[in-house]
Amino acid sequence: MIGRDLYDLRTRLRRNGIVLCYSGSMNEAVLSGIGQALKQKMAVDRAGIGIARRVFGVFVEQMQNMIRYSAERQPALPPAGTRDLRYGVIAIGQGDGGFVVEAGNLVRRADVPELRRHLEQIRDRDRRELLALYKRQLRAGLADPGSEAGVGFIEIARRASRPIEFGFVEVDEQFFFFTLRAEIRSVEPLQP
Repeated sequence: MIGRDLYDLRTRLRRNGIVLCYSGSMNEAVLSGIGQALKQKMAVDRAGIGIARRVFGVFVEQMQNMIRYSAERQPALPPAGTRDLRYGVIAIGQGDGGFVVEAGNLVRRADVPELRRHLEQIRDRDRRELLALYKRQLRAGLADPGSEAGVGFIEIARRASRPIEFGFVEVDEQFFFFTLRAEIRSVEPLQP
């Protein structure tokens, strides 16, 4: 039966325009490997250089977010001198003149209100405001290297053709499943 289930998953992904999908443990080596595959796929599809750079940039930011912040990790306490593996899922779809990069991972319930507030502020800004916020965050990061939190989300929003979308699905008493979606179009209907 596993063969049928996997084939059905493949069929659903292709029907929905998904050109790349990964679900599993993540680290910098996985990011690099999938990134190379994504670059090749976009070259084969002859995506324009501008859209390819934006899709790749959003992909990298999404992956780095999961590598750093996913609440699902293995092992829970990594041996000294090693890094844990984080878990997440990322999908890149193509259609209607553009691409969609969507990622998801577990977050702790206690982190949801602040994360939601931060993402709502980013989502509701236009490109000019996003650029100003981005520059402010970078300057703050130079003064205090720990204060760069959220620069990746701002960068995703800056590269997106429409406002970012996000959601939180309650998993249990401790965790929510967080998703972030960015649409990148070759013909830019710019954010409001």
